[in-house]
Amino acid sequence: MNPSHPEPPPPPSNEPVWTFRGYQLKASEFTTAMVHFFRAEVQRANVWRQRLDTTTNWAVVTTGAAISFAFTQSGGQIVILLNILLVTIFLIMETRRYRYYELWASRVRLMETDFFAAMLVPPFHPAADWAETLAESLLMPSFPISNWEAMGRRLRRNYLWIYTIVGLSWLANLWLMPEPVNSLPHFIERAAIGGLPGTIIVSLVGFYFAMLGVLAIFTFSLRQATGEVLPRFNLPEVHLSGPKAWFRRASQRQQLLTFIITDQPEAVSSQIINEMRRGATIVDGKGAYTGQGRSILMVALTITEVTQLKNLVAQADPKAFVIVSPAQSVYGGEFAPLREEKQ
Repeated sequence: MNPSHPEPPPPPSNEPVWTFRGYQLKASEFTTAMVHFFRAEVQRANVWRQRLDTTTNWAVVTTGAAISFAFTQSGGQIVILLNILLVTIFLIMETRRYRYYELWASRVRLMETDFFAAMLVPPFHPAADWAETLAESLLMPSFPISNWEAMGRRLRRNYLWIYTIVGLSWLANLWLMPEPVNSLPHFIERAAIGGLPGTIIVSLVGFYFAMLGVLAIFTFSLRQATGEVLPRFNLPEVHLSGPKAWFRRASQRQQLLTFIITDQPEAVSSQIINEMRRGATIVDGKGAYTGQGRSILMVALTITEVTQLKNLVAQADPKAFVIVSPAQSVYGGEFAPLREEKQ
């Protein structure tokens, strides 16, 4: 221990260090709960990651089987075109699975950056809203990545190579089977299927592969994936010792402004302050119909706290009137800071 920098004394063992919506947990209790929760989310992410690999394996196996059959039997080009359709179905399935994987992986990343990193690097401070963000994800799960981004990622990483092999195999099959062609018109004529001429078949296949290329290119800039280990900012200018996490979810928690019209403002505000740890502002009002004076409480909160607010208001004043209105942004207190701290 450095004598010039003595370590602070440990907090009393009976002191609650985590107070959240009526719960008071010691450091050991909260850490134990978070560790078990972290392990569960990692297991979920691993399961869906394995399902992603399974779908890709299906596409690879069916492609190999289709190509092997196409070069040994007549009518091979039809088999290859059907394999393109099957690979597309696998890509759609994998897109859906990837969105589920991202849901669990985003929670893992949130705990890594805002809980465990704070333990390892003491100057590093987690974002003030990380617990609320995690709670909202648990209460109201939503995919953190769009269908287009998920499909683009899986296409660029795995399926472009599969489509490339299938496309080259289709061209080789037309050119070589049953014997090599001697001209381009003969090649196009050989692409005919049933009553459809070869020009239409070649045009449709070329258009389909062009659309795949467009999808791969135009989804490259999408960066909503939160569980991916990808640089979201200019990393040389960001340091873990900064005031906030280098990695944050792209979406913002829904913030609300509630108006509580009550005859017992002190009782209601006391419940909100003591139970929710939220502030309240009392404004004098007057009923337009009765002409009687009423008190209006303004309370800023998040969407996950609405149910608790209604229950607390009902206990203090069952005749109260509660209005919940969306807020564009809420700054100050436990919400977003009024001034962004420099890195």
